[in-house]
Amino acid sequence: MFLARLKFPAILFFVVTLVSSAWPQASTPTAPADLDAYVAASMKTFLVPGMAVAIVKDGKMVVAKGYGVRKLGDPTPVDEFTLFGIGSNTKAFTTAALATLVDEGKLSWDDPVYQRLPGFVMYDPYVSHEMTIRDLLTHRSGMGLGEGDLLFWPHSTYTREEVIYKLRFMKPQSSFRSHYAYDNLLYMTAGQIIPAVTGTTWDDYIRQRIFSPLGMAHTNVSNANIKPSDNVAFPHSRMDGKLQVIHFEVLDNAAPAGAINSCAADMAKWVQLQLNRGKFIDREGRLFTEQRSGEMWSPQTILPTGNPPPPLAALKANFADYALGWGLRDYHGRKLIGHTGGVAGFVSRVMLVPEENLGVVVLTNAEQDGAFDSILYHVLDHYFQVPPTDWIGAFKAVDDQQEKEAAETMKKAEGARAADSKPSLPLEKYAGVYNDAWYGPITIRSESGGLVITFDHTPTMIGDLQHWQYNTFKVHWRDRTIEDAYITFALNPDGTIESAKMAAVSPLADFSFDYQDLLLKPAVTPDRKK
Repeated sequence: MFLARLKFPAILFFVVTLVSSAWPQASTPTAPADLDAYVAASMKTFLVPGMAVAIVKDGKMVVAKGYGVRKLGDPTPVDEFTLFGIGSNTKAFTTAALATLVDEGKLSWDDPVYQRLPGFVMYDPYVSHEMTIRDLLTHRSGMGLGEGDLLFWPHSTYTREEVIYKLRFMKPQSSFRSHYAYDNLLYMTAGQIIPAVTGTTWDDYIRQRIFSPLGMAHTNVSNANIKPSDNVAFPHSRMDGKLQVIHFEVLDNAAPAGAINSCAADMAKWVQLQLNRGKFIDREGRLFTEQRSGEMWSPQTILPTGNPPPPLAALKANFADYALGWGLRDYHGRKLIGHTGGVAGFVSRVMLVPEENLGVVVLTNAEQDGAFDSILYHVLDHYFQVPPTDWIGAFKAVDDQQEKEAAETMKKAEGARAADSKPSLPLEKYAGVYNDAWYGPITIRSESGGLVITFDHTPTMIGDLQHWQYNTFKVHWRDRTIEDAYITFALNPDGTIESAKMAAVSPLADFSFDYQDLLLKPAVTPDRKK
């Protein structure tokens, strides 16, 4: 989620060292002549109904344009003001908001979190005491990839405060500050520092201190009140092999990590500000200082580079790091600053190339990262004046290979299944209330001769348990936007249930469905007392 749904993690992030913010006055910049045709080809290849692209070059908005339709089956076109969910591209806004408070002397990046949020407690007391605001923003806490995302994804009834409280129950999966593992919960926590310091909610602060000064009049921090008549792109996902319109995922309880909705025209203004190192492009004044800009673009956590799949060999990076709300890497000798975003039905990309005074934004209303990446690198190649590459073909080849491998893995699992095996217990014995230390209650009930599981604080997580083998069942969620899971029960020597573990069925499952982090223990209820 937010970054999830993106299939090429080794090439997702990007940055830059300090360069002059003074832009040379060159000839009027132009977009690639074949941009419209290339976008159309990418959308057709990756089955994307609608897209918006913004390009900023030498301080000028070269492109802010919509393509395709807002909703499959509806001819209403996307334009430069059509809103898309930008997912984890929200994180740079949260970091910029904190930067304004650093400029004002109201906090420091290295303030211990507990001093700003007195109720902040991690599983390890040492980490609780030592974790700083900087640590919240750099994915090195010791938590696992996407750990705890099920607290808000899919939309849950937990509040931001309740989610922060539950951090104390999440066991670390590596030592503090030793490994990179992308998370969302700590960005949400970072957002809550803003009301603790200012008395203003993160939502209002972002609107008042960023959107309003930049003239981002169309951008918002929640899709909870979207109406069909609004100029919004609808989310789309492939379900059972078919592209379909899906419901909007409300993410208000994790908003600082990924809830902003924006458009090409507004995101171009955001990119202009970033490339101008926090200085407004159209008037005097700043949103944040050049020093803060440099800090937000400075490496904090080293990322593995590795080797990309063969069709993407040209994207091999010499370095990759995570900064403060931005990822850093290199491409053709240029230092890049960027991020991706993914929420249900939307994926997006923002890229800055300060050495070229260039920024690119691609917003889409489907879940195909190959679409935005193919367009991004086509645009970069144009401005870098390097020989063109068939990026559409390259990303499609990798996409197809990953789907083929996932299908083979699932086919192999099906072939190894002991289909004739039986559960150890009568089905009704699996029913009851279970508790996970950090998620809370999960209920399994008998219904129409079968079993139904419900995540009590997540209204859409209702699934039918289909026997797989032995004491393992497959959870088939009624909301088909949710990734199916296995649930395996372990028994005590006396035949009662000791615990249950879950795991995603598909190798391509969004990491925010962090079933593997759950350990379900039967609650003590009257029928379970000995």
